[in-house]
Amino acid sequence: MAISKLLFLLLLFLPFLSADVVPSDIYLLSCGSSSNSSFFNRVFVGDSLKPAPGFLVAGRSVAVSNRNPPPDSTSLYHTARVFTRASSYKFNLKKNGTHLLRFHLSPFSALEFDLHSANFTISANGLLLSNISHVNDSVIKEFIVRIDANVLEIEFEPVSGLGFGFVNAIEVFSAPKELITDNGAKLVDSNGVREYYKLTSQVLETKYRINVGGSKLTPLNDSLWRTWVPDEPYLVIKSAAKLASTFQAPYYQASGATREDAPDIVYMTAQQMNKDITVLGAKFNLTWKFPLDSNGMKYLVRLHFCDIVSFALNQLYFNVYINGYPAYRDLDLSSLSSRLLTPFYFDFIVDSDGSGNIQISVGPSDLSSSLGYNAILNGAEIMEMVRPRGMFSETEKKKRNSWVIVGPIVGGFVGLCLVFAAILALVCKRRKKPTPRRAESAGWTSVQAYAGGSSDSKLSRGSTLASFGPNGYHNLKIPFTEIQSATNDFDESLIIGSGGFGMVYKGVLRDNINVAVKRGVPGSRQGLPEFHTEIAILSKIRHHHLVSLVGYCEEQSEMILVYEYIEKGPLKKQLYGSVVSPLSWKQRLEICIGAARGLHYLHTGFAQGIIHRDIKSTNILLDESFVAKVADFGLSRSGPRLDETHVSTGVKGSFGYLDPEYFRRQQLTDKSDVYSFGVVLYEVLCARPAVDPLLDREQVNLAEWALHWQRKGMLEKIIDPHLVGKINPSSLKKYGETAEKCLADYGIDRPTMGDVLWNLEYVLQLQIELPIEPSEPVDVNESNFPTSTATHPSDLRRHSDEG
Repeated sequence: MAISKLLFLLLLFLPFLSADVVPSDIYLLSCGSSSNSSFFNRVFVGDSLKPAPGFLVAGRSVAVSNRNPPPDSTSLYHTARVFTRASSYKFNLKKNGTHLLRFHLSPFSALEFDLHSANFTISANGLLLSNISHVNDSVIKEFIVRIDANVLEIEFEPVSGLGFGFVNAIEVFSAPKELITDNGAKLVDSNGVREYYKLTSQVLETKYRINVGGSKLTPLNDSLWRTWVPDEPYLVIKSAAKLASTFQAPYYQASGATREDAPDIVYMTAQQMNKDITVLGAKFNLTWKFPLDSNGMKYLVRLHFCDIVSFALNQLYFNVYINGYPAYRDLDLSSLSSRLLTPFYFDFIVDSDGSGNIQISVGPSDLSSSLGYNAILNGAEIMEMVRPRGMFSETEKKKRNSWVIVGPIVGGFVGLCLVFAAILALVCKRRKKPTPRRAESAGWTSVQAYAGGSSDSKLSRGSTLASFGPNGYHNLKIPFTEIQSATNDFDESLIIGSGGFGMVYKGVLRDNINVAVKRGVPGSRQGLPEFHTEIAILSKIRHHHLVSLVGYCEEQSEMILVYEYIEKGPLKKQLYGSVVSPLSWKQRLEICIGAARGLHYLHTGFAQGIIHRDIKSTNILLDESFVAKVADFGLSRSGPRLDETHVSTGVKGSFGYLDPEYFRRQQLTDKSDVYSFGVVLYEVLCARPAVDPLLDREQVNLAEWALHWQRKGMLEKIIDPHLVGKINPSSLKKYGETAEKCLADYGIDRPTMGDVLWNLEYVLQLQIELPIEPSEPVDVNESNFPTSTATHPSDLRRHSDEG
């Protein structure tokens, strides 16, 4: 019995390994089912399993199944639990706070019940969430509720004696702490705009979740497993809007939005004003209309913004209106951040208009010049305030009355404990000598604090530092004044790039060495782990195909990294940037081979190896001779020890390049880098981004699209037009097979980087030695070369590549 319970708990938690942070509470139930069901890579546990999970604790219910389910429907909706009397599920919670509750309702006709005619209510801890009647289509009812108890009881109650309720699946999980907060929301109505407090005391039901300017996003694309739908059906005048998109991931900062608020791809697409339809300088608004029940309820409207249309700061000023009332005038996103591509969201509390709709409009501000009139919107969410928590049910009133009696007793006990703790703290404080604080590291821990003179010092869990000398990293420290001089006090004209850590400047040190200076946001703690990891990794490695660290600066609340300057910049820019001369096939192969050599060295050059974790075309740089150098080691981790198969860690990486097995299981190996490199291989061949949200749905994800054509044996149909007729068919065949193996679903089926390197060298050999159109096809099947790395030429050359 104990083993069965343990297995059950493991099944509950495994689906949530796709999130960056595993929620404290997580339950996924497939109702009425005696087996587990998969839904968007998450396992829902059957509530009729033997032995029973034990969540169904009261009432009368029956499990039913659809004997003729549609062939394309998910198994999660093939069963349901029907409630003929008030019945409850109970879930033990580890942590109080905001939780997401989802109820999957997909009606079908069973032997005794036609679920379409169900009529029932759903409550949580006595609080009415929803009245359900006559469900015609599949629907997911989502609620955001603050739970201040150790037990969550969800009750389904038929409305009448002859009625019944049903549910196909239930999701209960704790939400990120900052998803709903009490500060920042604005009440918008005819009386103007004013502050609204205590938002967390409201029960919220999601009505709309819109990816403006983008395609539909499924739970696979969202860390909280939400679905985002396109905005086009809700645009009032479609011709007034123009799609905008970017391939660059958003830049998150402490005061803005996070990936839990909306996925990257929501902030990478938008609708903007279509100024082609009118005369220059004319003003108009973009408007979306969302039908709602006209029931006098209030709604939370959350609007997502990210400036992906401007070329410089302070170019975009616009107004936001809800139901015709001004909600935000002269919004300048750049005034909230030091750079573009920074996501933000704003919360507004509104009523529906007289016709039962909510209208959202954005339009140009008077602060904009006539040439710069524009307005954007990236995403929108509308949630109904079901009921304020101040309105208590009879059950809650009883609990409050009992607390009136118990409260003073508990309060007195707590008071005594606090007095005792205060006395104990004073005694400890007298014994403990104060430790002086270094001024230069105010706000975070200095790099030097990690130094202990041991090669086993830890930077973060699982990241092993270099061996420290007696002076730690002192030989790499560069004074802030010298970096200021090298960059002309961080002159904006010297900016050559940007990333999640900060801006990158070109600089010249005193000894006339060209460098790239990556500066974190001054005074911010964001990026501190990456800062330390980058120094730790790059201080102990030197390789021809890895970017070298020149030094770092950690003074005056600054985090600055200084690298060797790589003239031609990211590979991405050379593939589909504004480059006059496209790369030849031979150049592309040599670049891939160089990057593979650098990665192979990382994986095999140390006792545990180093896993990069963020391989993509922007992190492969090219020097003046098009020699590839792998860069950006901020997310790197040391690999598993000899007695381990993987490193367990939260998911990090870039959308479109992320290993799906790592995403599902949070188990990191060097094969995760191999997967990402496989995406880069197809990116090099096809000269298009790993994710392009403006393409047709089947083409959005490059890896999926390329594998489709690869498996059809027609890869040549999607290659870069500049390469048509210039690739030897045998070379292309072997290249496609190599990339395909890198993208295997499971790491165990993928080659090592040594295998990939050898295969790419063979691809280059085929291209050079054979004519473009050979008279006879060349057999390049697997028998032509082994798959073991034991005798790879790359292994024999590895040490000669160092330095």
